[in-house]
Amino acid sequence: MAAAGPFVLFASAMALAQTQARAPSATATPAELTLPPPRVQGRLSLEGALSQRRSLRSFAATPLTAAEAGQLLWAAQGLSNAQGQRTAPSAGATYPLVLYFVAGRIDGMASGVYRYLPQGHRLVAMVTGDVRADIAAAALGQSWLRDAPALVVIAAQPARTAARYGARAERYIAIEAGAAAQNLSLQAVALGLGSTLVGAFDEAALRRSVPLAEGEQPLVIVPVGRHR
Repeated sequence: MAAAGPFVLFASAMALAQTQARAPSATATPAELTLPPPRVQGRLSLEGALSQRRSLRSFAATPLTAAEAGQLLWAAQGLSNAQGQRTAPSAGATYPLVLYFVAGRIDGMASGVYRYLPQGHRLVAMVTGDVRADIAAAALGQSWLRDAPALVVIAAQPARTAARYGARAERYIAIEAGAAAQNLSLQAVALGLGSTLVGAFDEAALRRSVPLAEGEQPLVIVPVGRHR
């Protein structure tokens, strides 16, 4: 019998963690997944990606692969060298952005909400179950969001940047979020996918589905998928 793949094992670990979480005496550790290594060369030029980028709001039911998910997250906030610098610029290298990956239809990956860790190119499972419909409702009823196989919520920890730049941190974080979102959008095109940026949402409602840490603020939702 063939050995179980890493994503099957990860799904089993998530199920075990969920069971343990229900037990009062359990001391479960969040399940982690190391994503496939990102590639640094593709088949489409930057100019080609720029010319083809369009906002997409209608998605096919085809799932994404784990490699595609990892490539998208790396493009937005992944490490680009051994010194810990990232793919998107950051004022003073304070790196306030945090990515939450909402998996709906990803091959070999359980539906749920994951926090992306650039160090080690990893995901940490935060919530199990498909919450895309809840996020669509939080996005002021934009029902098409629930059809995207994946959503990326870009959030920020303003204190990281404010500690160095004070009141100007808000401006710098907005610039950084825009850079990360554009990186993600262009990477989607290079993978044959489409995306758009969603800034209209009820923050309190979104927080009920995406477990942002204390002090984090959601900035934008980026649905990604294949063209219908």
